[in-house]
Amino acid sequence: MRVRIDLMWQRLSFRTQLFLPLGAGFLAALVLGGILLQVFATGQLADENEPARRSTKTIAAALNNTLRASDDPQKTLEAFVQSLDTSSDIQFRAVEAGPISSVKEGLRNLQSVPRWFLNLLTMPDLDAASPVVIDGRHVGDIVFVPDLSADLFEKWIGFLALTSLIVVLMVLTGTIAYLFAGSVVRPLQHLGEGLTRIRRGDYATPIPVGGPPEIRRSCEAANALSETLAQLSQDNRDLLHRLVSLQDDERRDLARELHDELGPLLFSIRAGTISLIEASPPAGNLGNSAEEVLQSVEALQQTNRRILDRLRPLYIEELGLETSVQTLLRNFRKQAPHIGLTAAIDPSLNAIDGPLAQTVYRVIQEALTNVLRHAGASNADVQAAIVGEALVIEVSDDGGGFPEGNLFGRGLTGMHERVRALSGSLSLLRADDRTYVRCHLPAEKARDAPV
Repeated sequence: MRVRIDLMWQRLSFRTQLFLPLGAGFLAALVLGGILLQVFATGQLADENEPARRSTKTIAAALNNTLRASDDPQKTLEAFVQSLDTSSDIQFRAVEAGPISSVKEGLRNLQSVPRWFLNLLTMPDLDAASPVVIDGRHVGDIVFVPDLSADLFEKWIGFLALTSLIVVLMVLTGTIAYLFAGSVVRPLQHLGEGLTRIRRGDYATPIPVGGPPEIRRSCEAANALSETLAQLSQDNRDLLHRLVSLQDDERRDLARELHDELGPLLFSIRAGTISLIEASPPAGNLGNSAEEVLQSVEALQQTNRRILDRLRPLYIEELGLETSVQTLLRNFRKQAPHIGLTAAIDPSLNAIDGPLAQTVYRVIQEALTNVLRHAGASNADVQAAIVGEALVIEVSDDGGGFPEGNLFGRGLTGMHERVRALSGSLSLLRADDRTYVRCHLPAEKARDAPV
């Protein structure tokens, strides 16, 4: 139970956690004020009217003595009754007038004080009656029935003053607490949002510095951390870009050597083999061996061309990116006629060159290679277009997907590094029984990046 209460308390906002104890404290103060009023009001009313009660007995004793000594007691009593002030709390009540009314009955017509407040108070027993006797006969009573209207109205005004004071203090304290909570919570919210942006890799938006000194120092430290991470991220991208450039240079040099050295040698061997076959008629196993050598040389030439294409698609600079990608797609259809390939390649890709063009080509190439080798797909789709300031690539297939916990293989890992070097993103996901390779690149920034 305690754990559940702690969890519920932790889910409350900071303002709610601040206002609940304040409100509970003020409510407790109001209840305590009502209890104290009920406890002490009764004794205070009794003490204030006790002298008048004692006076009632004294007056009754003096009247009885006077009546006993008077020649005409009845006339003396009438004169005494006429001398009493009708507004006085001490009155004479004849026996024929009926029972004495209580203090509470006298308060029924009190309009200025609510009935619930009167019921809240415990009225003291203030009624007092002293008998008046003439010739041994009880003719009436000297009664004391005080009018507590003024006293109760005074108590009601005091209760209103106490309640108003508590309400004013509650509103004032709540306003101060609300403003204070806002001055604390708002900077904390900015700090939390800023840290979330930093975690997502957005270092450009600074965190507003405000609030108490402790929070301001935290915001300044977070901004300094963001600047450091931004610099490290830029350094990392520059390093990756240089690494990719070096890899491209190495691939270009290796491709040039294969093209300039191995290509002529294979062509010479092929030409010599053809001349040998044409110069001498086939003679048993020798003719078959010559044909086999020719087939092997041709296979080597095709393999050499594929290796050259993967190392350095030199015709991108000559034909353009869109044309090169279309050539890549035609080669894929020839290699995998069992896979239905659909594609939508934006012709404006021809305007892109440099590292960006190489990266786009290699992302599509590597994704299609994975489809051919690992997916077991029956159809695939390639999308590549410039959308606003971004270049968007998507390659999808209906194959078996990727192993859990192995999102990127060696090939896509290399592509991921190339994409990061150009401040882009590469993701691999599974949705609707299809596998998607999605790449986003900032076209303008990457286009202008140095090689």
